[in-house]
Amino acid sequence: MGKSNCALKARLILEREDGMILLLKQTTKNGGKYTMVGGFVERKEFAKAGLIRESLEETGIDLREKHLELVHCLHKKRSKDSRIILYFKASKWKGEAISREPHKFKKVAWFPIDKLPKNLSSTVRHVLTNYRKGTMYSEYIG
Repeated sequence: MGKSNCALKARLILEREDGMILLLKQTTKNGGKYTMVGGFVERKEFAKAGLIRESLEETGIDLREKHLELVHCLHKKRSKDSRIILYFKASKWKGEAISREPHKFKKVAWFPIDKLPKNLSSTVRHVLTNYRKGTMYSEYIG
């Protein structure tokens, strides 16, 4: 039987009532594209706890587990590994988003979900398309 090399990540879909969605602009060194808040879930954590930690570290947005709802699951295959990425939508949060990791992210920005930036990562574009359709699970090679 083959050896599994699958990592777990958690990402945040932070959508305001006016339909604006929060994205992070990566530094040029990190790809220069717009992406979502979130990252790898550490071994000691469950997915929601990892996302809460990442959100605070990256943007200063303070989340609570009870306000997070799973809205999409992505199985992403890459040449060397595979990832499961859980996307949670927050119904409530505290704080104003800023880039707290300027070495990774130049800035944070809000975009209309139906007018996303051209230099959005292809994975995020794929996920947001599926999220808007209400699709709970998708697969992506990237």
